[in-house]
Amino acid sequence: MSQLETTNIDDSLAREFEALLSQGIDPTKHGELIKGTVTAIIREQVVVDIGYKSEGHIPINQFKDYNGKINVNVGDTVEVLMLSSDNEDGDIILSHDRAQQLKTWTKLEELFNNNETVMGRVVQKVKGGLQVDVGVPAFLPGSQIDIRPQRNLDKFVSQELEFKILKYNKERGNIVLSRRSVLEEERSALKRDTIDKLAEGVVMEGVVKNVTHYGAFIDLGGIDGLLHITDMSWGRVNHPSELLSVGQTVPVVVLKYDEGHERVSLGMKQLHENPWEKVEAQFKPGSVVKGGIVSVTDYGAFVKLEEGIEGLIHVSEMSWSKKVKHPSKVVNIGDVVEAVVLEVSAENQRISLGLKQLTPNPWEELAKELPVGTKLTGTVRSITDFGIFVNVKNDIDGLVHVSDFSWTKRIKDPKEIQDLYKKGDQVEVVVLEIDPANERLSLGIKQLESDIWETVPHRYPNGVRVKGTITNITDFGVFIELEEGVEGLIHVSQLNLNKGDNLAEKFKVGDSLEAEVTSVDRAERRISLSMKSPKRKQKDEYAQYLEDDTGGAVTFGDLLQQQLQKKD
Repeated sequence: MSQLETTNIDDSLAREFEALLSQGIDPTKHGELIKGTVTAIIREQVVVDIGYKSEGHIPINQFKDYNGKINVNVGDTVEVLMLSSDNEDGDIILSHDRAQQLKTWTKLEELFNNNETVMGRVVQKVKGGLQVDVGVPAFLPGSQIDIRPQRNLDKFVSQELEFKILKYNKERGNIVLSRRSVLEEERSALKRDTIDKLAEGVVMEGVVKNVTHYGAFIDLGGIDGLLHITDMSWGRVNHPSELLSVGQTVPVVVLKYDEGHERVSLGMKQLHENPWEKVEAQFKPGSVVKGGIVSVTDYGAFVKLEEGIEGLIHVSEMSWSKKVKHPSKVVNIGDVVEAVVLEVSAENQRISLGLKQLTPNPWEELAKELPVGTKLTGTVRSITDFGIFVNVKNDIDGLVHVSDFSWTKRIKDPKEIQDLYKKGDQVEVVVLEIDPANERLSLGIKQLESDIWETVPHRYPNGVRVKGTITNITDFGVFIELEEGVEGLIHVSQLNLNKGDNLAEKFKVGDSLEAEVTSVDRAERRISLSMKSPKRKQKDEYAQYLEDDTGGAVTFGDLLQQQLQKKD
């Protein structure tokens, strides 16, 4: 730049400086805070007198709060910043906002240098965190919002909160805040106070911080303790959420404190006397109690008898005769029921209850009404692989086992049962056994007739000749049917076979055979037969005798050979 140009600039600044002085304005006030008085509010402008020749005009929006309310009146003293000494209309250009910002930046710098906190209002959610108004826009990173990660940032919008200033750069207009630092400092202070009080047996108040399936974490003030589900109530708790919710304030007692690991175990039920200590004296077996159904499971229903005391009605104790598929078919949550105490165990904290015991046992009445040997007609209720269930009275079913269908016919395939009986059929049965204790009724069909095998030993004595039809051929002999339901076995050794004869070729199913009865076993339902002639039979028996006596030698030559082998 030439010397001439420099001289011209200096002359221009001098002339501007003189012009300001002639108007009564101090040029040194440009960019500084000036106090003025509000003289008028005209339409959208606030007129401010700063003691100079002209008055300044400021847009009224600069005096509105967050709700849009104007917070300035005529006569108020306000701080402003001079932007320009004169505009086209000859007015001084002032800014209330810029004045506030300047004050704010100065204050923020002071707070930052002194490591002090600042109050701010969350304006909106932005990428990576929140925008906060602390007089000037500031950024609150998501990681600095709370001690724990926060998923829902919208809940913080419009809240007035306290922050620490992490970064300050006026030139770039950059301010980074942290709420987490404030909370950590508060928590550290609370933690020190809480640790001084912690000891086993101390009763404290805490806030439920988190609820899980196994318990709840309680904030005692800077340190968390675990309240396990088993220590919430003397009664049964399905889930901690039944008793606690996040944010709830609850009294707890310290059960255990591990100072090294800073672990605290808490209890709620220990604040009250254990009601199970006196249940055995309070609830006697056989007594009738009353309570509300509080839970229904697959295996039964729980009845609340008093605070912390519940009894279980097992599904098997709900009905004498009905096959209860699920307890909900009998009772529901909220029902008030009466029940009989069956068993009490204070040690195991268990009370067994029964519903069916409120009515007479129909099985005991049935035993009196239908003694063993009683014949009756019932309805086939269901068919299984092992027999049929027949309803005899008042939903009481008895079992006819497959072995009690017939004296003579054996059921080998379960499908044969379905060929014999259908659901709904009327069948005649006889009572074989009643077991009231186990609620079992055994029935029979074959017992309606006499056992044919009772007369078999008399009708088939040893030595009698019989005729029959081959029903089965096996490796060990041939079965022949003598009459319906009565079979006999001719063992392979009794078939009068010659050497080299083939059993399967010589005999066929359906062939008629004649044989002699050799023995009858009534208990085993077995008849042994023989086809050998008396002469052949005697010869075989003699040969067997010689074999047993001489080791198999039947001639002199055989005996001599045997003796020579022994010497060798």
